[in-house]
Amino acid sequence: MKVEVVHAQPQGAEVASVELPAGATVRDALAASGLAPNLEKQACGIFGKRVALEHPLAEGDRVEIYRALAIDPKEARRRRAKKKT
Repeated sequence: MKVEVVHAQPQGAEVASVELPAGATVRDALAASGLAPNLEKQACGIFGKRVALEHPLAEGDRVEIYRALAIDPKEARRRRAKKKT
């Protein structure tokens, strides 16, 4: 089966198409793509929905590797509120 692996970066996205056997998991796709050197610490999803590394893939899935947040959303909200006053 053919799947696409996308790694979000601040300057743009890295994309790799990989061919995997039936029954492959997200972990297999990440390993085959070479885009995620440290698999255990990666937050991943399929079409925007977060999934575990052992989640089985289907033909045409888009595996997304998410980057860490630059700032906690609650802290960002506090800073914006503070600026308004």
